[in-house]
Amino acid sequence: MSVPISPFAASSAAAGTGEIILALLPPGRQTLQKCTYQYPLKLIAPDPHHSSEQKHVTITFLLTYGGGLVGGDQIDLKVELQDATRLVLLTQGSTKIFKSPEKSVVSGQTLNVTIGSQAALCYLPDPTQPFAESVYEQKQTFTVQHDGTSSLLVLDWVSEGRRARGESWTLWSWKGKNEVRESNDQGKGRLLLRDAVMLRGDDLGGMGLVEKSNNMGIFGTLIVYGPVFKYLGEFLLREFSTQPRIGAKNWTTSDGIAEGNVVHEDDQAKRLEQQNGLLWTAANVRGFVLVKFGAKEIDGARRWLGTLLKQEGSVEKVFGHQALLCLR
Repeated sequence: MSVPISPFAASSAAAGTGEIILALLPPGRQTLQKCTYQYPLKLIAPDPHHSSEQKHVTITFLLTYGGGLVGGDQIDLKVELQDATRLVLLTQGSTKIFKSPEKSVVSGQTLNVTIGSQAALCYLPDPTQPFAESVYEQKQTFTVQHDGTSSLLVLDWVSEGRRARGESWTLWSWKGKNEVRESNDQGKGRLLLRDAVMLRGDDLGGMGLVEKSNNMGIFGTLIVYGPVFKYLGEFLLREFSTQPRIGAKNWTTSDGIAEGNVVHEDDQAKRLEQQNGLLWTAANVRGFVLVKFGAKEIDGARRWLGTLLKQEGSVEKVFGHQALLCLR
C-alpha cells in the first residue's frame, strides 16, 4: 500500500519554534514582516491598532495547543522589533505546565527578543500555572540598544497551581531567568540585568514550598526600562516609598527615619494590598525599576497591579487598553 504524498513542502523548522519580525514601512505603518510558528506554539496577530498617541501598535498572542505544555514540550521563540516599532505580547490565559512522567522530563520556554532604537515592547502575559509533579524551565533574554532608546516592560509571574485540587505548590521544579543585555558588535552583548527564580518541591531542610510560601498563591516580577516607561518607573518607586516600613522606619531616606510616610485611606491600590495580603518591593537597579510582589490570590494581584498601571496611565496611552488584558 503506497503512502500518500503531501502537497505541502516539508518544514525545516523544529517543533515549538517561532519567529516574529516587526518592521516599520513608509509612511510609518507597522507590519509583521515575519510571523511563523510550529506546534505546540501558536501565534495570533490581530490587525494593528492606533494608540491614543495615534501611533501604530501591533499585538501578538502567544498560545500553546491545549493551553499549556505537556511534559517535555519546548518552546523557542525569537522576536525582533526593528527601529521605532511598538509591540504588545500577550497570552489568552494562564500557561499550564502539565505533569511530567518523571523529574528528568523538562518542559521549557526560551524567548529571545531584540529591541531596536526607539522601539518599545510591552510583555504582559498571564501567569504560568504549574500542576502537581511538573518540571519547567524558562529563559527570557531581552537585548536593547546601546543608545538607551529601547523600552521594555516585562511581567513574569507564577501561581501555586490548582488549589481546589489540593495542588498548592506541589510542583517538582520551576526555574525562571530573565536577562537584559545591551547590543554590541561582539554578539551576545553586555549584561545589564539578570533576575532568576527557582522553586523546588523537595527543598532541603525539611521545609517544602507550601510552608515557605507563607500562604502566598502567586509570586511575580515586573521589569521596567527605557524612555517610554520612564514615568511609570518613577511612579512605582514613589508609590513604594509611601509604604509603611518595618519598625516605622523608611529605609529609602539617608537617616532611616520615616518622613511624611502617610498611608492614604482613599488610595485604591493600598486598600487592595491590605485586602489581599499583598507584599511588594521596588528598587532602582542600574537604570531599571525592578518590582517583586506576592499575593494570596491571583485575582488580588491582578487588581492591585492593574490599578497601579491604570492610575499612572503610560501603558494604556502608548499601547492601548488591550495591553492590560491579563490584569482584568
